[in-house]
Amino acid sequence: MKQYLSIAAAGLATVLLAFTPAFETETLTIKPEASTIEWYAEKVTGKHNGVVSLGEGMIEVTNGKLSGGKFNVDMTSIVVTDLEGEYQKKLEGHLKSPDFFGVEEFPTATFVITNVKPMDEGQFNTRIKGDLTIKGTTQSVDFPAKVEIKEGKFAAYGEMKIDRSKFNVRYGSKSFFDDLGDKAIYDEFLMKVSLGAKR
Repeated sequence: MKQYLSIAAAGLATVLLAFTPAFETETLTIKPEASTIEWYAEKVTGKHNGVVSLGEGMIEVTNGKLSGGKFNVDMTSIVVTDLEGEYQKKLEGHLKSPDFFGVEEFPTATFVITNVKPMDEGQFNTRIKGDLTIKGTTQSVDFPAKVEIKEGKFAAYGEMKIDRSKFNVRYGSKSFFDDLGDKAIYDEFLMKVSLGAKR
């Protein structure tokens, strides 16, 4: 009897394995030349915006769907695009200083995807969660994105809202200083990230 049970169990296992879907994961390389990162920040008396360059990165695709990935941001490349000349250079220098992102000590920021969920919210079809590291501090963030994958090519656009106070970026923050008045700079800033990747 035991012999028959063993044979039956082996047969059932074979059937289950036959119907278990195979998970095929491939890695796509992010192309900096096909990717952009724009930033938007506001203060009581106005706002500024600019760009920062993407470094190395990769995307993992499992059975045709986004399943993971990571990328670096070159913080030394911060550029202000709403100003020109002396004022532009002055603000760029300040953003790169220890008051803000301290790029000499922390030249790279990183983002590592930890979870991906489908969603249906306007132009977005995916919610991405991951670990963001800025200025040596890592925090979990999530944001909506539009993801398209076809024939070994990957394109995504996401809008990431970041609370700088959680990354020890303190200058002009009401979270750390009182009585700033109209010199206060809002903690939250927006990064619009467009990524292109392929095999």
